[in-house]
Amino acid sequence: MKDDSHTDAAQSGDGAAPRKVHSTHIAAELEAEIISGDITAGTRLDEQSLTRRFGVSRTPVREALHTLVARSLAERIHYRGVVVTEITRDRVEQMFDAMGEIEAMCGRLSAERMSIGERAGLEDLHRRMGKMMAQGDTADYETANGEFHTMILEGTHNPDLIELGNKLRLKLAPFRKSQLRSAERIEKSNAEHAAIVNAILDRDPAEADRTLRRHLISAAREVLARML
Repeated sequence: MKDDSHTDAAQSGDGAAPRKVHSTHIAAELEAEIISGDITAGTRLDEQSLTRRFGVSRTPVREALHTLVARSLAERIHYRGVVVTEITRDRVEQMFDAMGEIEAMCGRLSAERMSIGERAGLEDLHRRMGKMMAQGDTADYETANGEFHTMILEGTHNPDLIELGNKLRLKLAPFRKSQLRSAERIEKSNAEHAAIVNAILDRDPAEADRTLRRHLISAAREVLARML
């Protein structure tokens, strides 16, 4: 009997060894196609078609669809299943507005509440991200960027604020990732991070608020420009 796990083996077309396909990989591919417009609003994401496309069982496909729904890229409609939602510039801008306010507050609180160890960890991560940028390591920079913002959320030591921030970050994740595709944007992002880190290390809540707010505005402009 086939193991219906969240990671399945997909056979390559040339008869080579099967590759592992995880639900996160499926979700990432579908996210990119939805954001680029290759999969249009109103399209039904059929489980059976996706299992054939990715060569997997239904479980990783269902998990991937759950991720898309959680990120507001798709919705479950009675009698239709999972359908791609319409992504408008106004909606994305609204999410960035909300995230900007939340992260600015988190920066302010982290500047006041982060422990010495947490501040050192943030500074070390930023230093390593600078090396990733210099080496052109986009994938690792994207991952580290998520860690950077997580550290600022957690530095508030406020469980409710952390939960709220993480929920909105989940929805914005595909868009924030898409704006870190060019060396120029990564360089700008890293410079903005430097200002944020300095404000937190200086225990300057007002400056941490300002620098994080500017950082989110900058990211939003980059994403929205791509949606024109």
